[in-house]
Amino acid sequence: MTWQDFRLHKRLELNPSIIEKVYSLLSEIDSVKHSWHISERVHPQTLERLTHSVIVTSTGSSNRIEGNRLTDVEVENLYKNLRVKKFKTRDEQEIAGYLNCLEFIFSHYKDIPIKESSILKLHQDMLIYSDKDVRHKGNYKFGPNRVEAKDAEGNIVAVIFNPTPPHLVKKEVQELVDWYGWAVKEKTKHPLILIANFIFEYLAIHPFQDGNGRASRLLTNLMLLQSDYFFTKLISHERLIEANKIEYYLALNKTQSTWKTEKEDISPWLLFFLDVLHRQSIQALRIIQGDSIESLLSEKQLALWIWANERGNAFSRKNAVAALGFPERTVEYSIHKLVDLKRLERLGQGKATHYKVLKEN
Repeated sequence: MTWQDFRLHKRLELNPSIIEKVYSLLSEIDSVKHSWHISERVHPQTLERLTHSVIVTSTGSSNRIEGNRLTDVEVENLYKNLRVKKFKTRDEQEIAGYLNCLEFIFSHYKDIPIKESSILKLHQDMLIYSDKDVRHKGNYKFGPNRVEAKDAEGNIVAVIFNPTPPHLVKKEVQELVDWYGWAVKEKTKHPLILIANFIFEYLAIHPFQDGNGRASRLLTNLMLLQSDYFFTKLISHERLIEANKIEYYLALNKTQSTWKTEKEDISPWLLFFLDVLHRQSIQALRIIQGDSIESLLSEKQLALWIWANERGNAFSRKNAVAALGFPERTVEYSIHKLVDLKRLERLGQGKATHYKVLKEN
């Protein structure tokens, strides 16, 4: 059998009904990719701040998809204290490992080959602090591990699918990485189609006892950067998946329903995956084009920013809660985001803390 006839590759013979939509999305995503290369409008210090923010938001979102309960504020605080290397709860342990891995990927993506040993090492490093995962981290699964959808409390709300049995995992992972290496070298399909196909198959195999979803999103960042989609450092694709978690699970479920059949259909997952990257690219383009800070903020963060500018003078968190009617935690994170983006300055400490708007030079 040649790779051209391999099941993974044959399912990329797309249904004519979606080809126009797929290539329209690819064209728009690639236009941002090319804009990145010709643009010099993103100052290195701004890029550093944005990358820091993406590492935090991506880590928080990717782990919350799987039931983790830490907020972005708590993730940020943990990121600032990673050198401590002692984390009390499972949530903190998972976050710390993911932070380390994503930071490493962003800095060393050129040096991480897509091969079996890299995937095993990634999984081990992601769970390096996790006491509960000592037995299986960096090792393929030893028992069945169906794919489950979880709510914000970590409760199982649906079974997505039953993946590859343990005794076939090594063979199927090796076939997957070998196929991908061939497909990339031969440029058989658009890079994003190949990445989407790889990530779905990885999730369908579900090679590890736990942590497969998180590892898949780390791999997505790695493969996007290796294919020169550098806007992944500006906007978090994990945040977009978290915001569309139901659609994420539905796309996986629909695609898995034809997995390993005579007529595999990658369409639901491929369209979802490209739609996420399209949204990511649009938001990144606003930054590249020098749009205002509004492109970086959520609706409530933007409301606080507008209110702070209209107010004119320093304000406290209590002032913002009273004026906007948002929950205290929402206001806290919004202020934190604006401080991180160097748009608000913190004045004082403790209960006397106030904030003022920093004017651009």
